[in-house]
Order: sequence, then structure tokens, then C-alpha cells
Amino acid sequence: MSTIDNKELRVGMVGYAFMGAAHSQAWRTVNRAFDLPLRVRMAAVCGRDEAKVAEAADRLGWDGYVTDWRELIARDDIDVIDVCTPGDSHAEITIAALAAGKHVMCEKPLANNVAEAQAMVDAATAARESGIRTLCGFNYRRVPAAALMRQMIAAGRLGVIRHVRAVYLQDWITDPNFPLVWRLQQERAGSGALGDIGAHIIDLTQHITGQRITGVSALTETFVKERPIPTEMSGLAASSAADGQAYGQVTVDDAAVFTARLSGGAIATYEASRFAMGRKNGLRVEINGSLGSLVFDLERLNELEFYDATLPAAEQGFNRILVTEPEHPYLSAWWPPGHIIGYEHSFTHQARDFVQAVAEGTDPHPSFEEALGVQLVLDAVQRSAASGSTWTQVAQPQYAA
Repeated sequence: MSTIDNKELRVGMVGYAFMGAAHSQAWRTVNRAFDLPLRVRMAAVCGRDEAKVAEAADRLGWDGYVTDWRELIARDDIDVIDVCTPGDSHAEITIAALAAGKHVMCEKPLANNVAEAQAMVDAATAARESGIRTLCGFNYRRVPAAALMRQMIAAGRLGVIRHVRAVYLQDWITDPNFPLVWRLQQERAGSGALGDIGAHIIDLTQHITGQRITGVSALTETFVKERPIPTEMSGLAASSAADGQAYGQVTVDDAAVFTARLSGGAIATYEASRFAMGRKNGLRVEINGSLGSLVFDLERLNELEFYDATLPAAEQGFNRILVTEPEHPYLSAWWPPGHIIGYEHSFTHQARDFVQAVAEGTDPHPSFEEALGVQLVLDAVQRSAASGSTWTQVAQPQYAA
């Protein structure tokens, strides 16, 4: 087990593509934006291709690199393992890291299935007794406008929650000749749009309402059943297969839609698609209550729309809240009011909360237990869709209190 220096938290990251770059930005920035009790040192990044990981280490700001994650975990100068790999390796890397006494931040969804997620929760629960902390990276919780939305709902500004509407729409695989990247293979990704982007809106709506999804009725569809096998991959992109090269089967969903009921009695609709032409990263959540409504749109992430039904009728209407004031969540660390922030800041906020929790000896959120709760919803959606959209109860997480 590594011993944390009084002032330094030494991070080792596994994976260096899209999420690795986002996490690296956060680790580079967090101590420059926030006054924290520990200073992050980006000790080493891990990747299988030595030439590529060496270049990534230099470009992203890491002190060094390794090509075997087991070597990274075994090092005494590493306190935190940051897992930014495809879902099929989350459980193995995380459980080994926890056994070695490392704190772990793991990207979402927590795992590819419930059994793996449960094993990760069990490992985290055991490690917690030795002061080891874990966090699952649902970064949209840390967008200040989404955090403010949660605060307003908790304060009763919407009254009784009646409706939840959530969509997450992208279009990056609409071309049928787009290659068969790992995100389109069940054995690597677990599911398609459902787990990749649907997991985000499941977590976000449960987090901001304080209610969990208890049952679902779902449909999923794979619009393009076969795709060319790629010759080279980089992040979300890949080069197309040459003429005459083999095609492979797409084994995940391209889109998922489901209705749901929440534990507080609200009804909800969810839609996740990577076939919504023109939508690049369109996440939108609307909450309707007995006293008003709130709307968050990721493409306008510095804003909230708020309808206050307690005002006189002549004054009612959706109003824009510009979430840039120092009184708003996280924003005292950034710019003067009106000066907006972006997508990458949510990862810096995530790193800030994680470092603070490790320093204070508290458990950061979302915990692996909360991430298991999301995994159970994903599982219920898949089971409902496979059985003709039958109403399917979401299982309760099983973990030690």
C-alpha cells in the first residue's frame, strides 16, 4: 500500500485517448484553480503501444509512462489509479488497484454488467476499511448549472416532482460506412448508446431529483447491423476499411428509449441515440414539479431555465439563470460573473472533489454503490427491451451499509 506524502497525491492513469485527455486536463488544472490540501503529481500514464503512450505522456503532461497497467499498480510512487479504458477492463484493473491499496477513479459506466459492477463495489467496500477512496466518473454532475438544479430541487423550489424528461443525442455513427470501433462491440463496451450516453442521463436525473428509477419499459434498436473493420483507431474516430476488407457485426444498440417510474412517484421518459442527425452532443433534462419547472441543456451549459409557478400569473414564464456567479457551485474558482466556462471544467471539478475527499478521509460521490445503481437500471432496460418492452423492475443495489 502506498503512503501519501503530506502534500502530494501521485496519480497513475490507464488509457490516454478521449477520456484520458479530458482527465489529464483536469489533473493539470485542478491545483491551479482550487486551493487544495494536496498537490496532484501526474506520475505516469499507461498504454499498450509504447510509441503512442510516450507521445501522449509528453503531450498531456505526465512525468512518465508504462505499457502494462500491472506495473503501474505495483509502483510505490502511485497513490491513485485513474481508469480511462473501455468497460471490459474496468473491473480487473480497479479490483487489482484496490487490493494494492490505491485510491481509484473509474470512468462510467462502472462496468459492462451487473456482476462486474457488484464485484467492484465489494472490493471498494473492503478497501474503505483501510481508508481507500473510490469514485465513478459521471462528470455532468459537476457542471455548475446541473449542480444548481439539484440544489433548487432539494430546497423545494419545484414542489412535488411529477415529470422527468431526459435525452442524450449524438450522430457520430450515422454513416453506415463508419468502422466497427470498440464502442460498437458488446464484449468491449457492454452496450451501445444505452451505456455510453444513456448512463449519463440516468445518473444525472437520479442525482438532481434525489429519486431512483424503480421500473422501466424499453425499446432498443441497431439500425446498422454490420460495419467495416477499422484499420486504425484514435479516440472516437477511426479510419475506414479498405475496399474489399471484411465487415463485422455490430453487437450493441444504436438507440434506446424507455419510460420509467421514480421512487418519489414521478413518471419519466429517457432517450439515448447515436443516430440523431445534427445532434453532436445534445443532452437535455427537464423536470416538472407542482411549483414549477427546470431545464438544463448541455449545449448551453452555463444556463438554467426556471419557471416559477408561485409568481403572479402576469409575471410567469421561463426565465434564464446565467450560472456564472461566485455563489454558484464551483464558480468562485473561475472568472468574473458572465464569463462562461466549458465542458472540460466538469472534469476539473470532479478532480477537485476527489482530491478533497482523499485529503479529508471522506467518501467522494458518485460512489461505486451509486454507479451500481445506474448499472442496475441499464440491466433492467436491456432485459425489458429483450422481452418485448415488458414492465421490468429495477433491482435494489446489494452492498454493505
